[in-house]
Amino acid sequence: MKEAKILIKRGRVIDPLTGIDQIADVLISDNKIQSVDTNIDLIADPDVMEISAEGLVVCPGFVDLHAHLREPGFEYKETIATGTKAAVKGGFTSVCAMPNTDPAIDTPSMIEFVKMKGKSDASCRVYPIGAVTKSRKGKSIVDFLEMYSAGAVAFSDDGDPVYDSEIMRLALEYAGPLNVPIMNHCQDLTISPNGVMAEGEVSELLGLKGIPNSVEEVMVARDIALCKATGSKVHVSHVSSAGSVELIRLAKSQGINITSEVCPHHLTLTDEAVLTDGGYFAASPGNAYDTNAKMYPPLRGESDVDALIHGVQTGVIDCIATDHAPHDVVSKHTTFDCASFGISVFETAVGSLLSLVRDQTLSLPKMIEALTIAPCRVLGDAFEEYGTLKEGTVADVILIDPEIDWVVDTKEFVSKGKNTPLEGQRLKGRVVLSLVDGQIMFDELEK
Repeated sequence: MKEAKILIKRGRVIDPLTGIDQIADVLISDNKIQSVDTNIDLIADPDVMEISAEGLVVCPGFVDLHAHLREPGFEYKETIATGTKAAVKGGFTSVCAMPNTDPAIDTPSMIEFVKMKGKSDASCRVYPIGAVTKSRKGKSIVDFLEMYSAGAVAFSDDGDPVYDSEIMRLALEYAGPLNVPIMNHCQDLTISPNGVMAEGEVSELLGLKGIPNSVEEVMVARDIALCKATGSKVHVSHVSSAGSVELIRLAKSQGINITSEVCPHHLTLTDEAVLTDGGYFAASPGNAYDTNAKMYPPLRGESDVDALIHGVQTGVIDCIATDHAPHDVVSKHTTFDCASFGISVFETAVGSLLSLVRDQTLSLPKMIEALTIAPCRVLGDAFEEYGTLKEGTVADVILIDPEIDWVVDTKEFVSKGKNTPLEGQRLKGRVVLSLVDGQIMFDELEK
């Protein structure tokens, strides 16, 4: 059967790889980008589906390096089916699935399982990230070559750090020849091991055990040293502190092969969110201890947020990743100390990030770059086609309405995870159309 052509007309087309930022048309044919031009006229072609994009932003689909799809083992929190349905609603057309599942994704057969479920159940592309150590216990490394051959695109023990420095060094030595990154959750477990939120005035006010910035920065510094020693690829997950940004900047200035990511919540929220009891499943009455604002790394102070934004804008931080961490009600509807870390992000990411664009602290092209071609570069050259609108590449395309006002209502989330401190907040801008491989997987244009 012949595939219908799709012509997206008169949108603001932004493609950081090719440098396009102009009002233009995008023609999709046979699931590929056929052309991007200022005026493509196919009125006489009966096989063309025309989509008006006036007033909308047209860009490559987002690529998320860091998401928890929870399958296998935690299907009551999320599944590959529900998680990727939420992903395309948020504009993410490629998602990397973290290995902190049960069992952990630490063997070729588990990699194959995620790939199989991705093909059968997913609304977007799903790439498995393999564990660094067996069962994510931090004691012995996995067979990197076998897992890479099975389809692992990177390796991480996320949810836990690769704490043992010798294990981390060995992992880098083995992963280096494969040219895949080790993504580390940087947390020194010996510093404030029982911390539940950022150390500072808010934690003191609430009587909660704080997590100082040094918890992250000590391990970032260690990983930079090991990256320099081995020459392998290190990727720092969910950077949250100003000190980490400075360490990464210095490392890059020395030519060290390190990349990093930051999450939308660390760019737009501070630790004061814990004082606001706005969550859908808020655990306590009053105006404090919102467990939906409990996440790891924790939300930090305004100076850290400013440093993170500047890090993205200047390219010190390579990309934006969601760290989408959905939880069931019980995991959050408890005391702050006992509540699980994590926030549901897919469906609010764009609305949150566009607030930075309106405040002129982050440019729209840079935001899109950090969500598209930049994460592809972290994974390697083979992934470039998933983060661009270049002719001949796969048609992973999204349309964003930057002016639409909406209120976060977690009852409307398609993710199983309703855990967000943004419940009830008014955001501006959201994805209205997502195409994956030329197929419409999410459509809210008529709304």
